Amino acid sequence: MNVRVTGNQNQHRMLKNYFRTAWRNLRRNKIFSAINIIGLSIGISASLVIYLIVSYDLSFDRSHRDGDRIYRVVSDFIFSGESIHNKGVTMALAPAMRKDLAGLDLIVPFFVINNAKVGADTALLKKQDHIMYADSDYFRLIAYDWLVGSPATSLSGPYHVVLTSSRAAVYFPGLSQEAIIGRRLYFDDTIGTTVTGIVRDLPYHTAFSGQVFISWGTLENTSLRTYQEEWGGTTSNSQLFVKLTSGTNAAGMENRITALYQKYNGAPQNGNKTSYRLQPLSDLHFSTTYGNFFDGDQSAHKPTLYSLLVVAALLLLLACTNFINLTTAQSAQRAKEIGIRKTIGGSRRQLVFQFLSETFLLTLAAVVLSILLSPLLLKMFADFIPRGLHFNVMDQPGILVFGVLLLAGVSLLSGLYPAMVLSSYLPVQVLKSRLPTETGSSHRARLRKTLTVGQFVVAQVFIMGTLLVGKQISYSLSKDLGFRKDAVVYFETNRNDTVRSHRSILMEKLKAIPGVAMVSLSSDIPSSNGVWSSEMKYRDGKKEFSNVVALKGGDTSYMRLYRMKLLAGRELPASDTVNALIINETYLHTLGFHDPREAIGKRIEWNDETPVPVVGVVADFYEESLHTPIKPLAICSLFSNEHTLNVALDPGSIGCKSLKAIIAAMKKATLEVYPDDSFDYQFLDETLAQFYRGEQQTALLLRWATSLMIFVSCLGLLGLVIYITNQRTKEIGIRKIVGATVRQIVMLLSSDFLKLVAWGFVIAVPLAWWLGRSWLDNFAYRTSLSWWIFLAGGVLMGGIAFLILLFRTFKVAMANPADSLRIE
Repeated sequence: MNVRVTGNQNQHRMLKNYFRTAWRNLRRNKIFSAINIIGLSIGISASLVIYLIVSYDLSFDRSHRDGDRIYRVVSDFIFSGESIHNKGVTMALAPAMRKDLAGLDLIVPFFVINNAKVGADTALLKKQDHIMYADSDYFRLIAYDWLVGSPATSLSGPYHVVLTSSRAAVYFPGLSQEAIIGRRLYFDDTIGTTVTGIVRDLPYHTAFSGQVFISWGTLENTSLRTYQEEWGGTTSNSQLFVKLTSGTNAAGMENRITALYQKYNGAPQNGNKTSYRLQPLSDLHFSTTYGNFFDGDQSAHKPTLYSLLVVAALLLLLACTNFINLTTAQSAQRAKEIGIRKTIGGSRRQLVFQFLSETFLLTLAAVVLSILLSPLLLKMFADFIPRGLHFNVMDQPGILVFGVLLLAGVSLLSGLYPAMVLSSYLPVQVLKSRLPTETGSSHRARLRKTLTVGQFVVAQVFIMGTLLVGKQISYSLSKDLGFRKDAVVYFETNRNDTVRSHRSILMEKLKAIPGVAMVSLSSDIPSSNGVWSSEMKYRDGKKEFSNVVALKGGDTSYMRLYRMKLLAGRELPASDTVNALIINETYLHTLGFHDPREAIGKRIEWNDETPVPVVGVVADFYEESLHTPIKPLAICSLFSNEHTLNVALDPGSIGCKSLKAIIAAMKKATLEVYPDDSFDYQFLDETLAQFYRGEQQTALLLRWATSLMIFVSCLGLLGLVIYITNQRTKEIGIRKIVGATVRQIVMLLSSDFLKLVAWGFVIAVPLAWWLGRSWLDNFAYRTSLSWWIFLAGGVLMGGIAFLILLFRTFKVAMANPADSLRIE
């Protein structure tokens, strides 16, 4: 009986045969298969994790209806030649826009609050954040799913509040959502509200992170109402969103808003300028200039995301390079197989599919291994991973799609060239052992050398970059900042407490604690991210100097506690009003003085009030991170903005147990004066280290990326060394017989590879120098780009490569030459 085989059955059998043969070849070459799988899995794991990070950040605010017409209005100032950016606007702007401007579907002001006390029933919750004053237009701008209540009525009157479902569960645990309606909430002990609605938390990634929405009418019954008619002040808490009418030009609207401001506040004077910009909704999550809605919300940095993509691409390329190198290097071993297959009728197309199937199996194993490793990598890099990012293959189909694309892309990238090379051999040449020779000048040899040099270039650039970032971080943390930073603890007292004696009582309690050397009250620590600035004027009789000056308020102990160097004059006097100023060197030179003594007694006008005398000049200190140059600064006597207590500890009493006892005593004293507050202290040196958290994360990323790139590069190098030494076994045996020493054989086998490392160093140095110089330009004060960074990078890579070469070549060189010749 004849059995008829269909075309589909033939194709099925052919594919089955491809993969069966591929599996046999992979098993036959276990070492090279393992090297390729490990290298590919590292590249694919990094790519998968980076894909999760990048796709997470790029998904923010992509689901809003008419999102392309939604903008945040932000403020740009030019004051005394200095550019200042603020995410807030003056509170008087929104009512004026509603009155005077057309082309806007929605005008949505809101006022954000952080660190509020919230009283719910019998519970008191401290430091509550993501609270905002808003009106019903906010819920027209952002579509929420209402569980109880409605956008039209829930915020219609004063003292109403709407909660998200997650925050409602925190404030009223155990109650149903219907039962929560009508309950009372108190904010900062002064504002009593009634819950009138509950909305579902937004189900997508968004920068709109508000959790508590107090009706705008409530704000109009607080002390903030006085700012609603003032055009002169801008705070980042007062934010404004607009939705443009379809067809309205954003740039034109910016000009109209700026013109409106000038209409009510007057034209710019003395070169100072205020303008408004419309920030697109898609830019909010990535805004480093203006920041996110709430201070502390995590933002993404697009250059960092692009850097991550580069790291992923480089790791994948290194792994693919290994595969191409090792596969083409082994081509002679498979030549006879190729010749026989072609002789019995195999076409080049079939051979290409055969070799691609082997690549596919290797890549598939690497992808599966990568998916298993990814959750572990996410835990290892938890500090670098966005807080809302989770890994779940079943709930995130994008992971599977990305994995399939990687599988196809890497299989083609790694396997296509070797498949074309191997399938090009002619059967006659192969069976007569007339294969193309692999001389140093052959096409395949040159390609392998080029790819290997490329691997070493990438690895050495990353080594040099890692050393440079570490050097800059060390420079930043060890640099003399102009003030004491060790053994200082600081914490903030209740900002809303208007009874000045409370802080005085607390200071006396703190001074009485054993181990406390000194206590000072101030508006801020010497160096912080938030800088309070104001315009100051000085007239020397001929010329008026108008400058934006950073301000810090401190008591009589402030400069002594922080060991600031007084260049001339005296310290601040005890006072409850601003009656004296101490200026820094930068401000001294800005005013045209050279000798600090010349400025003593000069009077500076501030806020159009009575001029205040300069009583001292302090040496420059860094009031911000080293990214920012030192600016004109003045330290003034205390007035009304002081709430930070600075505590200097006695260095001799700081041990593990004694430090805990001191902190416990400080907490006890604080809660005795402020029983309803929490005691949240910080060490000054740890706060200063946070200035460079981004650089520390970059250093961590670079260390890991560098380690992986060195590992992948060395895997490929090991594979090539194993192959070359196996191919030259007979030559090595003959050389030993004729008198070659082990050292000579090791150098013979290693020299070609070390030359490739050297070429990689030559190319890596100018590239690393250019990248390093560009990165250091982000710092106003930076370390030098030392020559030893480049030398150390080359020596480290060369040393690792030599150890790998030595490990393999020494073993081969020590072999018995009789055994080597017998193998051949």
